[in-house]
Amino acid sequence: MKKIESLNLKEITQNKDFFKSPEAWDEEIFYFLLVDRFNSDQEDYPLYDPEKDYENAIQNEEGKKQWMEAGDKWIGGSLKGISEKLDYLKGLGISVIWISPVLKQPSFSNNYHGYGIQNFLEVDPHFGSKEDLKELVDKAHSMGIYIILDVIINHSGDVFAYKSDDPAYNGQEYEVEAFRNGDGIADIDPQNPDYENSWPEGGVWPEELFKLSTFSRKGYITDWDNDPEYREGDFYSLKNINTGEGDIKNYQPSEALKILTECYKYWIAYADLDGFRLDTVKHINPGAVRYFVQELKEFAQTIGKKDFFIVGEITGGMEFAKHICEKTGLNAALGINKIPENLENVAKGYYPPENYFSIFTNIEELSEGKHQWYHKKVITMFDDHDMVYKQQHKERFCADKKTAPLIINAEFINFFTAGMPCIYYGTEQAFDGSGDNDKYIRESMFGGAFGAFRTKNRSFFNKDNPIYQEIKNFADIRNKYIHLRIGRQYLRKISDSYNPEFHIPTADQNRCNEIIAWSRVFSQEEFLLAVNCNLENEQSARILIDGTLHEPGDKFKCIYSADREEIGKEIEVIKTDQWNQHLKINIPAQGRIIYKSI
Repeated sequence: MKKIESLNLKEITQNKDFFKSPEAWDEEIFYFLLVDRFNSDQEDYPLYDPEKDYENAIQNEEGKKQWMEAGDKWIGGSLKGISEKLDYLKGLGISVIWISPVLKQPSFSNNYHGYGIQNFLEVDPHFGSKEDLKELVDKAHSMGIYIILDVIINHSGDVFAYKSDDPAYNGQEYEVEAFRNGDGIADIDPQNPDYENSWPEGGVWPEELFKLSTFSRKGYITDWDNDPEYREGDFYSLKNINTGEGDIKNYQPSEALKILTECYKYWIAYADLDGFRLDTVKHINPGAVRYFVQELKEFAQTIGKKDFFIVGEITGGMEFAKHICEKTGLNAALGINKIPENLENVAKGYYPPENYFSIFTNIEELSEGKHQWYHKKVITMFDDHDMVYKQQHKERFCADKKTAPLIINAEFINFFTAGMPCIYYGTEQAFDGSGDNDKYIRESMFGGAFGAFRTKNRSFFNKDNPIYQEIKNFADIRNKYIHLRIGRQYLRKISDSYNPEFHIPTADQNRCNEIIAWSRVFSQEEFLLAVNCNLENEQSARILIDGTLHEPGDKFKCIYSADREEIGKEIEVIKTDQWNQHLKINIPAQGRIIYKSI
């Protein structure tokens, strides 16, 4: 579509039944994928065999060069490809799929990631068609799965060129040479664009955006912590969009923001989307976020989506994320600040457990205020497509071969601690990408020229993978017990051979080799959960539990264990002292347990 004025939202939504929002988003299980790297509907490669296929693409220098270069380009994943793998995701226990941006990129670009949009009213042909998007959402809904789309409101693709080459931000507007045509050449008059001859590959669309006033035109960001530079500057070659001005209470949205808001209303109406993941919120004026969120949520309510979900990618620390969510109406924050770093390193034993658990609650008592907010307002994950906390060298959890076997413990912590758990595609297959570029953590699930484990022409949708199977178990258990979804959370003190006094485990100069234990308490019932960080040895420990809920001799039953023979067995509550009770547990090396009070 060329113009926003051609849209008739009332006509699109008339007599159409829309999929309802879930009762509680914080009880769902999320999965994030890059469309280009997840699955293609064109190729059908054989399943990866680690014994035969590991690093089959880099057996010589030429092969290594080809594999590395392929990671910079489109691989071929599509919306139809996702539709074909919904059974795989449903089997994993996923209830929400968050997909990377799918709107049209400049035809001359290799923006396989989707974050540099040229037409906000069309799907990029690399991904398929808008009909494919609608069919994916409809099929997912028929299986009880919600779809969240990654969206951008503060920058476009590289749609124009400055007169001076790649100018850096200095607070002033730069003169624009021209808008780019479909070949990337800057030859479209920026003052009076020829819309007819520029359509559809030149400039930026819809037509109402195709003008200089849409953009800030202040050059690329050099200081990512300097305000207003990080809100006004370009993201490298991606051009910053002027979203308006004023404080949050008196914000005046720009025409560009109003147009973009209508574009995204269209995608909700057309495709029946259930939510958005809003990109780079730190770099958007809070007033603009508030305007966008309010408009989208109110529109969604008119068509029966009473809780359209909008989660923000908010760098800058958890306190800043909390502040922005509360001021703008965002449902939640993506936990990309300290959460992935601490979750990963606590699971690996490199950080003490307090580093992660203190984000949500303290040791002795239920924390109020910000900690309780985090319970329901943060999406928790490790591994993602950016890994902003690893600036110089990107790597997935399993790139660390020493601690890679603890990947299941990491997902166990992710699923059974506070927050909304999200899995990054490929983690369930132990992807181990690493390198000095984002592409190395964006491997292809379906094979092709840039497959995971440095392979080509192999697929990775292995439902028999032990990690896949355990995550499926976690999802089933989490769905069965509300206590493990929203229960109050307490990090527990332990007594073991390392230290007979009750204590919170710490990481020494090497790693924490002790048991990490915590409780989820809800409606007078306690669940005790624990992981063994020791890579080689089974361990025993005494774990303090809630002394007000239990008496000596009360029983806890094992409802999950890495050692299947332990499931169903009961253990007794033991008196510790006048005020405390404890349980004595054993966990195999690299193992996990869940006990439920009975």
